[in-house]
Amino acid sequence: MFHPSLFKDINVVVTGAGRGIGLEVARQFLDCGATVYLHGGRIAREPLPDFLDSALVDGRAYLSYADFSMAGGVDLLAESIGKRFRSIDVLVNNAGTMVGRFLAGDLTDAQYESVVQLNQTAVVQTTRALLPLLRRGTNPAIINTVSISALTGGSAGSSIYSATKAFVSTYSKALARELAPESIRVNCVSPGTITTDFHDRYSSAEKLEATRKTIPLQRLGTAEDCAPAYLFLASHTLSGYITGQVLEVNGGQLIC
Repeated sequence: MFHPSLFKDINVVVTGAGRGIGLEVARQFLDCGATVYLHGGRIAREPLPDFLDSALVDGRAYLSYADFSMAGGVDLLAESIGKRFRSIDVLVNNAGTMVGRFLAGDLTDAQYESVVQLNQTAVVQTTRALLPLLRRGTNPAIINTVSISALTGGSAGSSIYSATKAFVSTYSKALARELAPESIRVNCVSPGTITTDFHDRYSSAEKLEATRKTIPLQRLGTAEDCAPAYLFLASHTLSGYITGQVLEVNGGQLIC
């Protein structure tokens, strides 16, 4: 585990932090001394985990909700963050989900637009809205969540979701080049098959077991497996010469 003062005096924003990978990323940043603003998604979820309750009381964490699928959702979050932080040192763009499995022949325009808005457009909007605060940060870093499906194309019904993750991967590389003169690093974490409620909603137990058998480490990943990759890429001390990269966290799936 990282040193408990690694991110002391560092302000971190994590979107999509209401559960799963985002919540665990926020927890580990808090454990390492950061002050963390959590975007909890579009609706409040109760009860809050004990670590977050304590951090909110202590003023080390802030929490608000905004629906990125709706017009003005990102602006609402950015306005709230701006009231708390004069500067941001780390932005983790983690919000997003598959929305549903939509086969190519049945996909409606509304379904297409909802997947693109949540997983692609909202990342661009959030980055744009928070760049002024990042420019005031100390050794600022952006970490975007993509997916193994950005490379593999995913499975049936996930083509648009997979394509949006590929967009974010390419966008991140272009952004890394653009922002390098300002010493703002941009990288991605690309989780493989991770046991969060994402797969509870979109994958069957049989599909997950079949996937598990193909993974060299012979197990599915956890949020705890993924979170340290975000902290590594956020730390100037550990990764200050790394930008424009995608860190794959998948137990070896891609070497099969």
